[in-house]
Amino acid sequence: MAGVGLVEVLVAVTILAVGLLGIAAMQATALRNRHSAVERSAAVVQTYAILERMRANYDVAANGGYDLAAMTCAPPTASDLVTSDLRDWILALKDGLGPSACGQVVDCGGEDCRIIVQWDDARGTGGSTTQQLSTETRL
Repeated sequence: MAGVGLVEVLVAVTILAVGLLGIAAMQATALRNRHSAVERSAAVVQTYAILERMRANYDVAANGGYDLAAMTCAPPTASDLVTSDLRDWILALKDGLGPSACGQVVDCGGEDCRIIVQWDDARGTGGSTTQQLSTETRL
């Protein structure tokens, strides 16, 4: 019975090692999910940022002047206040959400308005390469 103590130590070390690996895996998952949550928060902030710019230029926005017909990934050339606002918004999206970030302003010709932000969230747990956030509000 001289080797029984060593077997007990070996079993204890094995259990401890498996437990530590589990903790490391949980930590990695938590970091991925945190990154994904930060990106979602940044997307919400950016939807409200363009809405505030539109509210500051209400007459143009209420007539659909800020509408983007399709998902826009390339910042437009700034030639007036509207295109300058949209350019700054798209650049801010790319700065906060990565180079694949795109945005769209839909149907703001009345009082109701919809802002869509799309970005690559493949790093998050169960993430998608086309994560979208849509905000609907009144101007």
